Amino acid sequence: MVAQASNTMDSLVLFFLLSLSFSLPFSSLSLDTIHEGTSLAIEKSEDILISPDGVFSAGFYSVGDNAYCYAIWFNKPSRGKNQTVIWMANRDQPVNGRSSKLSLLKTGSLILTDAGKFIVWATNTQSLSPVHLSLYNTGNLVLQNMEGVTLWESFDFPTDTLLPQQLLTRNTRLVSSRSQTNYSSGFYKLYFDNDNLLRLLHDGLEVSSVYWPDPWLVSWEAGRSAYNNSRIAVLDTFGNFSSSDDFTFMAADYGLELHRRLRIDYDGDVRLYSWDKVGEKWVVSWQAIQRPCIIYGICGANSLCSYIVGSDRKCSCLPGFKMKNVTDWSYGCEPDFHLSCNRNESGFLLLPHVEFFGYDYGFFPNSTLDQCKNLCLQLCNCKGFQFKFSPKGGSCYPKTLLLNGYRSPNFEGDLYLRLPKHNLFSFTNYVQDFTLDCSSKGTVQLGRSYNKSRANGIVKFMLWFACGVGGFEIICIFLVWCLLSRTQQGSGANKQGYLVAITGFRRFTYAELKKATKGFKDEIGRGAGGIVYKGVLPDNRAVAIKHLNEHNNQGEGEFLAEVSIIGRINHMNLIEMWGYCVEGKHRLLVYEYMEHGSLAQNLSSQALDWEKRFDIAVGTAKGLAYLHEECLEWVLHCDVKPHNILLDSNYQPKVADFGLSKLQNRNLENSSFSRIRGTRGYMAPEWVCNLPITSKVDVYSYGIVVLEMVTGKGPTRGVHAIDSGGLAEPKTLVTLVREKRNEAATMASWLEEIIDPVLEGNYEKGKMETLVTVALQCLEEEKDARPSMSQVVEMLLSQENDSHNDHVVNL
Repeated sequence: MVAQASNTMDSLVLFFLLSLSFSLPFSSLSLDTIHEGTSLAIEKSEDILISPDGVFSAGFYSVGDNAYCYAIWFNKPSRGKNQTVIWMANRDQPVNGRSSKLSLLKTGSLILTDAGKFIVWATNTQSLSPVHLSLYNTGNLVLQNMEGVTLWESFDFPTDTLLPQQLLTRNTRLVSSRSQTNYSSGFYKLYFDNDNLLRLLHDGLEVSSVYWPDPWLVSWEAGRSAYNNSRIAVLDTFGNFSSSDDFTFMAADYGLELHRRLRIDYDGDVRLYSWDKVGEKWVVSWQAIQRPCIIYGICGANSLCSYIVGSDRKCSCLPGFKMKNVTDWSYGCEPDFHLSCNRNESGFLLLPHVEFFGYDYGFFPNSTLDQCKNLCLQLCNCKGFQFKFSPKGGSCYPKTLLLNGYRSPNFEGDLYLRLPKHNLFSFTNYVQDFTLDCSSKGTVQLGRSYNKSRANGIVKFMLWFACGVGGFEIICIFLVWCLLSRTQQGSGANKQGYLVAITGFRRFTYAELKKATKGFKDEIGRGAGGIVYKGVLPDNRAVAIKHLNEHNNQGEGEFLAEVSIIGRINHMNLIEMWGYCVEGKHRLLVYEYMEHGSLAQNLSSQALDWEKRFDIAVGTAKGLAYLHEECLEWVLHCDVKPHNILLDSNYQPKVADFGLSKLQNRNLENSSFSRIRGTRGYMAPEWVCNLPITSKVDVYSYGIVVLEMVTGKGPTRGVHAIDSGGLAEPKTLVTLVREKRNEAATMASWLEEIIDPVLEGNYEKGKMETLVTVALQCLEEEKDARPSMSQVVEMLLSQENDSHNDHVVNL
């Protein structure tokens, strides 16, 4: 009896252990930590890390046929194979499904190798003490040594997802996937820009532009602040998101402690997802953009986006266009025709209520439809035009690129698509050219069916009556005109006109500007483009008014197109234009007034100390980076020099005299710029040699300006260096600084030999070395070897952030 009871007990224990082993497979086969010398093989499905609470897993994740990425994912939903991936190590370079490994080396580095033992990804860390890799309950994969020092963590290298307590900083960004099934890097980015603002950027195949917050709004209008340069954003588990630029939001289910994730999706929208425990699914609890069709590049170029609430967006090619890639709308559509520059071979197809925002040749108010059509036909690169009717006159927007198009019944304008005439007749809405036939063949004689004598009497009476009414109207009009003339002599109308100037960009009359400058008496600057005068508006605002030279004057249409672009550009380091005047032969531009004049006027001043010079270098780089990479219209300055860098009351720099050379494509090389732009000594080699130019010409000029600020010497005067024989050898400024920099290894005092004596040795050595090094990189002969202006900003700001470790030296 006892033996039977014993056997029964053993069977129960064995059954319990077997049940436990089957119900908890991960706890018996998987870990949350691996130690040095360990490798995880792709063939072993049990070689995964699981967080202690079982919420997250890390392992090889299939992204295609025999293609894997090392990833971290949520173990929810638990059904099916579509786990929610939150991080990938090698998203742009998947490894083979055989013989690939993740190895933790004894040197302290974590590496991912492919079948051929090629290192695909690595942390590039080192440690003398033993290390281990752990997956935390937060979803963070952390590499630490025995002393608890973190050598590397996945939270510092996000892909498209931000988890609670994970920081988004100046050095990190979220990058979308290409599609729902393609996890490689896509075209949309969430990041902090150089102005400390959190933005969404469409970095497309041809162009890139910021689309959130609204690029037409200045920071304070969008509820943002650019004054906190910490550049940090964080999401908590309760659903509250806060950013250093004052942008905040709360989830719809705020207050509940749920699993959450913030992701920039492949469609360019940012969404906060919360885990619904009851429905066992992810639900959207917040999203940045409610209307998907206003996201830039969502359907690619030459296409239309349509959206109906409750359904997904739909993309379609414009008439006469076909998809470039039938599997990917981001490539957009391409023309199925050849469009000649001959205006007589082009026509227009009307697309009602269709809007394409951005990439305008210019804005032309008070235009007729025929004027807008003729303007587009004159431009070889005009793809069509947007036209909006209004009681005050039509608004014309010729388009140089058809991107960001969508159809909306609420839009009060139309798009006129430019197509070859022989293609137009296959569509129903093509715009016909009407001609008036005045020949006898085109005249129809109508028969009379009334009494001639009676009709003549009625006609005479109507004529006399019309004359009487017309005379009365003429007298009334004359009296009203006299009244208005008297009123305009007072200051009331002028004050009303300047109220418009206070609120924004406006058009001035020549008489107004002549009065503001007291007859153009106070000249404060002069250049090849014109003369600058100081003026004061009736609201007591000081302005700088540039009177352009008459021999350089453009046509009114071309001038207004250029001004409309400059007027829409807004950045803290770019001079702000308040208005313009185009009247007969006169062309004037009205700018904000800068109290301290230009950088050229201050270079020899004692007031321009080291800190101010470094801030001017950073601010100027920010302004140029905005023109090159963040404007909807890419703009080349083409004349960067100290005379065009103005200083406000706090010596903050503002780049002036930009906007005369416009880039429609950031990769476009253009050699058709006016030869009068540019100044000797500041022009890049490719420009001097009449080679095609890009934004790198501004980078080169910027490098010259920086060296001029550092040394106090101009680029065209030359310098005399003393050689080893004691002889003075004439050299250019760039050559001298580069030689001194190359001698840095053997001569510790190389900075002392080039620094402007006005500084009297007061500067931060680390920041000065960085500034000179960056300037020399900008001055590379080969344009592709020069950094972009955004890269210049990053290099200077990284040094500025580390400057608390340096000290000011007094030589």
